[in-house]
Amino acid sequence: MNQSDVTPDLELLTAIETLCREAGQAILAVAQGGDLETRAKADDSPVTAADLAAHRVLVEGLARLTPQIPVLSEESDKADIVARRDWQTFWLVDPLDGTREFVNGSGEYTVNVALIQGTRSVLGVVDAPVLRATWSGLDGVGAFREDANGRTAIRVSPEPEVLRVVASKSHLDAQTAALIERLTPVETVSCGSSLKFCRIAEGDADLYPRYAPTCEWDTAAAQAVLEAAGGCVFDAQSLTDGQPDVLRYNARDTLRNPFFIACGQSDGRWRQVLEC
Repeated sequence: MNQSDVTPDLELLTAIETLCREAGQAILAVAQGGDLETRAKADDSPVTAADLAAHRVLVEGLARLTPQIPVLSEESDKADIVARRDWQTFWLVDPLDGTREFVNGSGEYTVNVALIQGTRSVLGVVDAPVLRATWSGLDGVGAFREDANGRTAIRVSPEPEVLRVVASKSHLDAQTAALIERLTPVETVSCGSSLKFCRIAEGDADLYPRYAPTCEWDTAAAQAVLEAAGGCVFDAQSLTDGQPDVLRYNARDTLRNPFFIACGQSDGRWRQVLEC
């Protein structure tokens, strides 16, 4: 069986949800042990024993589930980062999205797994171990949230009069601050990165403009959730150029994302303000 033979379905989505929860438990076990073994990577971003424990769970689990599909994780070898340009289908993994939040004791970190086909993320799972909640999405099927209250289908909400914008209240970059000023009246919603997409997907927020660096593994799983819930993630420059396009994967030599805008309603008032 080759990569192209894999058709993602609800059975595979459920299996990935279970695997992400197992990785989340590995993270919690490290946290409970107290020795995070934190060190800085070459780009000065932190990595801990929890990142590596979750990475091992996910890579080994994905190899069992879909041995024909390669895996690219934030903690993968550099050789895989180079090789992925030849892959048409692969798993894109962030074992611990929000390592700084994890080190600081915040519960707003997640385990992210996405299936990339071509340049699109078609299946995604975002698990928040401390929150005991899992968000998932499958292209053409829908998006879901599962927590202590059970499993429910989720959907973006109609755009309200006062936009709920997901952004930092204390560390806004200039471009985001300028956009928010033009969108007034707005309500600012704060939460961790992948959870920002999930808040929009379940109808609790409307817009997430990101004019700061991210990598593909930071966004792919959450984008799949949001798109399956009826939302969209635009390449911000494509909107400025008047040729709207979605945020795409494995389409550039770099793993660094362009700036983007995630939204519940792709043709909402925010779009008119941005393009005028």
